[in-house]
Amino acid sequence: QVQLVESGGGLVQAGGSLRLSCAASGSINMINAMGWYRQAPGKQRELVATITTGGSTNYAEYVKGRFTISRDNAKNTVYLQMNSLKPEDTGTYYCKAGLTVLGGRAEYDSWGQGTQVTVSS
Repeated sequence: QVQLVESGGGLVQAGGSLRLSCAASGSINMINAMGWYRQAPGKQRELVATITTGGSTNYAEYVKGRFTISRDNAKNTVYLQMNSLKPEDTGTYYCKAGLTVLGGRAEYDSWGQGTQVTVSS
């Protein structure tokens, strides 16, 4: 019914940059907050950044000053610009959207399938 598809992951050297995209499609009525999370091997999924419909942002301390989250409401798409990447940024990056579907009433969280980011030292 609703799909979130991430793209833009890959292999990059430390100090490099990547830009992730996540596009939501399907029977969407409204998308509220969107965000990026990441999961390293053997670790729990953790918050990277979130953004509201109005553009208010929130970042994890370890990415402040290096990552920038943005969104295009007309395209139901959220982006994550990642600069000055470090090996510890390696992991699978997932996007999440809080949304309601057409004909539905309750908001729920929809997740993408993830995109791999690998930063070599």
